[in-house]
Amino acid sequence: MKKIKLIYQSILFYFRVKLSRVQFLMIVATFVGLFSGLAAVLFKLLVQQMQRLIEINSGSFFWMFPIVGLLLTSLIIHFFFKTKFEKGIALVLRAIARKSSIIPLKDTYFHIITSTFTVGFGGSAGLEAPIVATGSAIGSNIARVSDLNYQERTLLIACGAAAGIGAVFNAPIAGVIFAIEVLLAEAVISYFIPIIISSVIGVLCSKIILQENLLFSFVLKQTFNYKNVPYYILLGILCSFISLYYARAFKFTEHKMQVFKINFLVKACFGGLLLMFLFFVMPPLFGEGYHSIKQVALGNINFSNYNSGINSFLQTNWGIVLFSGIIILFKPIATGITLGSGGNGGNFAPSLFTGAFLGFFFSRILNIAKLNIPVGNFSLVGMAGVLAGVMYCPLTATFLIAEITNGYELFIPLMIVSAISFFIVKTYQPHSMETKKLASDGEIFTQSKEKNILTTISLHSILEDNYQIIEVEKKLIDLVEVIKHSEKNIFPVKDKAGKFIGIIELNDIKQKIFQKDQLQINIRSIVKKPKAILDINENMHSVMNKFDMTQSWYLPVLNEQNIFVGFISKSKLFDKYREILAMQGDIYENK
Repeated sequence: MKKIKLIYQSILFYFRVKLSRVQFLMIVATFVGLFSGLAAVLFKLLVQQMQRLIEINSGSFFWMFPIVGLLLTSLIIHFFFKTKFEKGIALVLRAIARKSSIIPLKDTYFHIITSTFTVGFGGSAGLEAPIVATGSAIGSNIARVSDLNYQERTLLIACGAAAGIGAVFNAPIAGVIFAIEVLLAEAVISYFIPIIISSVIGVLCSKIILQENLLFSFVLKQTFNYKNVPYYILLGILCSFISLYYARAFKFTEHKMQVFKINFLVKACFGGLLLMFLFFVMPPLFGEGYHSIKQVALGNINFSNYNSGINSFLQTNWGIVLFSGIIILFKPIATGITLGSGGNGGNFAPSLFTGAFLGFFFSRILNIAKLNIPVGNFSLVGMAGVLAGVMYCPLTATFLIAEITNGYELFIPLMIVSAISFFIVKTYQPHSMETKKLASDGEIFTQSKEKNILTTISLHSILEDNYQIIEVEKKLIDLVEVIKHSEKNIFPVKDKAGKFIGIIELNDIKQKIFQKDQLQINIRSIVKKPKAILDINENMHSVMNKFDMTQSWYLPVLNEQNIFVGFISKSKLFDKYREILAMQGDIYENK
């Protein structure tokens, strides 16, 4: 690994000398796109090969394998990584906001290994979130090796994610839009160029290595008919409420699985058994579900590998419609079981799956009513509607389906359904299910620029700790000696146990220190409580609120044991704020 790093740095050194900073950044973005694209292609090939082997060797008993995947995933996490892990997009967003865009090296391979076993053996989850985490980790670590700053590291994280999404779907525009829409809360136009480069390189990896039949693509059988617009509007409304249901059903199921205080292997077995039952009754829930999505969107559903009871049930139109509705309701539950019992994966593919079956369900009902609706088109548009409502990415959803259908014939209904779904869901829930808690805790960036800047400031970075502490049992004359050797005008006071008592400000005792009869008074008689106290782990939004409420310029900071560790000054906080604001410029400026 060290030799590879040295070779890479020597190559970059040559480019750094010959090129400008911006040109150098484009070269690094190319490397990020290449490695992220190759990782995504390798990831996809591993899972597809594993699922193909299961399909060939298991026959109608494919539903028995998810328990194996969950056990292997749990064992790998427990024995090789020995830690709780953060999944997918939340990991990336937290790294950008709270960890200076630094993602650990293990995340460049951890998600590939664990998700391959989870999804490859049939876990009802998607690979896109692990691919985003992997590509982002590759971007972050290449940026670190290349000695790039925070702004540039963040940009390369987005480049890695764009390359991964672009490679998986053979959709370069969707990859770019996803990186801008989901990962970068604030972006300037110059960010598009390196992200486009990375996404295109990732897609080229996919086109060169993957066979055409392995790519997720469709050919439209019917063109867009403007007379169907009212039905697309109804589908958009339906997508929004199914998206809300999906988010709540998934989080409820995942939480219930996670809170079980049982051995991790027992939990994996329990989750596997639940999935086995669901897959036996509802086979389309098995795995990512892209095979079922293609069947639904192309209108040639094959029920031959279903058990005989289900097969007979699906011989009528209403039987197919009812079965599709049940699939829609149970997909988020199956995904929640998969991830809650120790698996690794994401909700990108499951939301596409749910949307495809919702569009199929809706159009089949209309066709039973003799309205002659194109089932395939409504299935594809439904995918965009639910993806937009679950992942909060209406532009990504629109361009993704447009690209995988090899054209923009459905662009108008895609925009209508995605916009309606996102608007209604956003009205009910300001943040997506994956980021709701993180956003409320100030752990990730939101659309508020001021809050985003405050999020990047750590309390430790502006803490002033060179203060002399005086004990409460001392006399004023002892404080005078401290003042003689100090440049400060505020002094913390502690008791014999070292606990913080309060503060003394120089302005409050000026007159006393010049009166000899006052020099023997106890410190206890002149100490005062500060207007507010800060905790060492307090986030900067709370710190700023306390400064605003108290109108103070200095506030003391205490640790968990109530021991004084330093002061935070409002002026230093403002200086740090202005410094970060100045850094968030165009990458072409001052280069």
